[in-house]
Amino acid sequence: MKTNFPSASETPADAGHRATGPGFAVHAARRWLARAAGAAALAAGLFAAGVQAASAAPLRVGYSDWPGWVAWQVALDKGWFKEAGLDVQFDWFDYAASMDAFAANKLDAVLVTNGDALTMGANGAKNVMALITDYSNGNDMVVAKPPARTLKDLKGKKIGVEIGVVDHLLLLDGLQRAGMKESDVTLVNAKTTETPQVLGSSDIAAIAAWQPNAGEALRQVPGARPVFTSADEPGLIYDVLAVNPVSLASRKADWEKLAKVWYRVVHYINDPATQPDAVKIMAGRVGLTPEQYLPLLKGTRLLTLPEAQKAYIKAAGFRSLYGSSSTADAFNVKYAVYKTSQDVETYIDPSVTASLK
Repeated sequence: MKTNFPSASETPADAGHRATGPGFAVHAARRWLARAAGAAALAAGLFAAGVQAASAAPLRVGYSDWPGWVAWQVALDKGWFKEAGLDVQFDWFDYAASMDAFAANKLDAVLVTNGDALTMGANGAKNVMALITDYSNGNDMVVAKPPARTLKDLKGKKIGVEIGVVDHLLLLDGLQRAGMKESDVTLVNAKTTETPQVLGSSDIAAIAAWQPNAGEALRQVPGARPVFTSADEPGLIYDVLAVNPVSLASRKADWEKLAKVWYRVVHYINDPATQPDAVKIMAGRVGLTPEQYLPLLKGTRLLTLPEAQKAYIKAAGFRSLYGSSSTADAFNVKYAVYKTSQDVETYIDPSVTASLK
């Protein structure tokens, strides 16, 4: 996908990237940026000064409601960190609050999208993407109502989307793949949580949203169907463990232990023999039934170790974390998520994943 994004049809609202919903995560709230910048500036010095004293303390990781992050609950419930000789504390947050905590130096690491890792760093909360957990594999989608059956059918139509957030990026990618430009449609800025109702409006032909909002739109509007999803562009949205660089450097062996446990989790979830138990644990964490949770898990591609190591190879395109993050950076600057383009390579550290066999 090219990175010379066209201008949006409407000015973005001062709203969140993703809104909370049952069984799902949020993306960063723009309101987070202003308060995080000051906290990060103070915390950076405190973290560096205290790292020696804290070296024996538990690693603290912030996680929130996205399947690739809820997956850590399997290791917690099974006692696998203790088996690995690792002292680690996982703190549960709403997504934006987890980034607040990281910026305030209350966490050693936080689970975020690759685009939001850049957003945190651009506002002072320096981090490196030391582990790739997953990529969205269908949980983000463009949903159209009849008579539209493809993206091309939306030419000249109105599409509801929260401008400047991840499913705006998904929509742009889909339009380009369909040989279209953003100017071929009219974007109507709408909060993602409101997109199911927006799709019901007579003048709106489609919406772009993540689950569970996309699923709700499909249920509410007769005949609605996905015409493009994140499964059509693997790697457009990576989810990562963003680690404070000082912590990564001073406690590398501990982070490697944590990564080993992670791939044990991935195997347990992917194995048909143990997946039902894993789904039961994950569903319990977010208050859903296993039957409700399984489709959400299926829309998330948990990366095996070989797949993650391949994604850490420097290359253009979405199959590489470098290429995907470069696209996210260009999008973030174009749509004023932050002002200055980031040096993507300084945010990516493949060494932990590379150390594993």
